[in-house]
Amino acid sequence: MIDKYIAYIRDVRRYSPRTQELYADALKDFAQWAETPDQVGGDDNVIPGLTGNLIPSRIREYEAHMISAGMKPRTVHLHLSALSGYCNWLIKEGVLKSNPVRTVKRPKLEKRLPEYYTEGAMDAYLQETAHAAGEDELELLLSAPPTSAFAREMYERRLRRLIVSLLYGCGIRRAELIGLQRKNLDAARHTLRVKGKGDKMREIPLIPSLLKEISLYLQAASFMAPGAGSPESPLLVTEKGNSLYPSWVDRAVKTELQGRQGITGRKSPHVLRHSLATALLEEGADLNAIKEMLGHSSLAATEVYTHNSVERLKAQYMNAHPRAKNEDRHD
Repeated sequence: MIDKYIAYIRDVRRYSPRTQELYADALKDFAQWAETPDQVGGDDNVIPGLTGNLIPSRIREYEAHMISAGMKPRTVHLHLSALSGYCNWLIKEGVLKSNPVRTVKRPKLEKRLPEYYTEGAMDAYLQETAHAAGEDELELLLSAPPTSAFAREMYERRLRRLIVSLLYGCGIRRAELIGLQRKNLDAARHTLRVKGKGDKMREIPLIPSLLKEISLYLQAASFMAPGAGSPESPLLVTEKGNSLYPSWVDRAVKTELQGRQGITGRKSPHVLRHSLATALLEEGADLNAIKEMLGHSSLAATEVYTHNSVERLKAQYMNAHPRAKNEDRHD
């Protein structure tokens, strides 16, 4: 039944491959726990079959087991969410009459603000690496044999830079970046069509500098991999014309941002997305406009970025307020 449910969230709900993997692991973990005799009750405490364990008392026992095993509250929430989704599906299938997970109180979560890089730090990075995206290096690339180590190095550097530019400049998710096709680019209208969660399409405006960077990159890509130029081809490809994959994108971001002035913490595609959202909010962009650009299904998901601005305001307030300074001296 678990495999059938995973097929459902893949084919019908269109969950991301990562979510499918996490849900499958969580459900298999619950199934394994349910079939393992505990040290107190032994075999008598085992209820046969996965469905037989989907009752409030067993869900609470499983939650206690996860907490005692040292799982973090967010991980416990993930496992319970997977179980809840599975139960809702079983209700539709006529197997269960109600969702037992809804009666179980979940552990309290700490509020975690989204990480982000400052606008100044990202501006510095883009200026320092501008040569890798420029016309001069493109001419050098086109003058070398496409199979040479020099051409491959120049191309990969340009590709890594464009990956960061798109993630930060458009606020798109890693999976959305990988899924971009050449036909999604509308150079005449300065827009990029992005397929988000649930196959929902949205248009993102492109600033002139980013549009030019994409245009120059496509010349390099056509030179390195001539066969990857059809409208349905991926927008971003390796030097051999292959599609990108998640770990390739992660490595590219880490390589580009590692050791950069002012860029601290995790070096990940999602932090670049957070960085754009935070920068737009601080510049006075409308919250609903940010929501549409990011592809959020609800405004609540976007509002989390307002907390970053509040925390930053608090820090500036405490540093500048004369009474706050005086209190520090009297402590």
